[in-house]
Amino acid sequence: MRTLYLLRHAKSSWGDASLSDIERPLNARGERDAPRMGAALGDRYPPMTFYVSPAERAQGTFAGIKSEWAGLQVTHGITTAALYTFDYRNLLEWIEQQSNEGSSLALIGHNPALTELIAYFAGRTTLDHLPTAGWAELAIDVDSWSAIRLARGHGELVTNLLPRTLKEAH
Repeated sequence: MRTLYLLRHAKSSWGDASLSDIERPLNARGERDAPRMGAALGDRYPPMTFYVSPAERAQGTFAGIKSEWAGLQVTHGITTAALYTFDYRNLLEWIEQQSNEGSSLALIGHNPALTELIAYFAGRTTLDHLPTAGWAELAIDVDSWSAIRLARGHGELVTNLLPRTLKEAH
């Protein structure tokens, strides 16, 4: 059994037309939601290593969750160019190449790739859209990351946590 933890970047700004897509930062809502998610996730999970898209909004999301997740350090974030993608097949390819040493992977990335990845494993009706700063934990019935494509339809959405469902304490 393998576990995928997927976090979509928090809400980003479209305010500066001179910035390329990869340069877009978080907006005020994103800057508020990322730490709230960090606190909520820290209450539920031990610190883990995150593979983070190089996009500014994904990097800002990691910084935000790290600020409120007790024990999560800057060294727990690994910038990974392959995660700057909007195609779930690219994510599958990256996952296949990961070491089988660990049974879980945590990614901070982008839609539609993350939503489509959830649908690939758990079915399209499970979650129709992973919103910004949304978290999904998938349990996948497969023995190795290299065999991950064989697990199509053999995943379960275990946890789905969204900023709008958090209590104000977070």
